[in-house]
Amino acid sequence: MESSHRVILRFVDGKMLKGLVKELKLTEDYLFLEDESDHQLKVRLKELKAIFFVKTFEGNRTHQEKKTFANTPPASKRVFVKFKDGETMMGFVEGEIPWQRGFFLESMKEKGFYLIPVDEDSNNIKILIITSAVKDVAMIGS
Repeated sequence: MESSHRVILRFVDGKMLKGLVKELKLTEDYLFLEDESDHQLKVRLKELKAIFFVKTFEGNRTHQEKKTFANTPPASKRVFVKFKDGETMMGFVEGEIPWQRGFFLESMKEKGFYLIPVDEDSNNIKILIITSAVKDVAMIGS
C-alpha cells in the first residue's frame, strides 16, 4: 500500500493548497494532489514556491517558530534561503549540497531540494524548496 504525505503547497503567486501527495518525483514537471474534497489536481512544479510536508493541516497557531540554529544534525549543512518574493527561510540540507560552489542558480541541476526546519517542534517535517522560486542560497558556517 502506498502511503500519502500531508502537504501544503505554496505557489509563487501566493496561493496555498492543502492535500495529500502519494508520489513526488522531481524528474516530472508536475505532481498530483488529492485535495480536501478528494479531487485529484495536477499541479505544475514551476508554479510552486515550496512544498511543506506537515504533521497536521491545522498546525499550532500559538507555537512561536524558533529561527536560530541550535544543534546541527550529522551530515547536514546550515543554509539560508532567500526567495524571489523576498521571503527568507533557514534550515538544514542533509548530505551533499545539490549545487556547485559559486553562483547557485545557474549550477542548480535539480528542480528542488529538501530543507529540514531549524525548529524541531515546528509543524513542518521537511520542506521541498522549488529552485525556480529561489533568488539565493547561502551556507552558514562550515
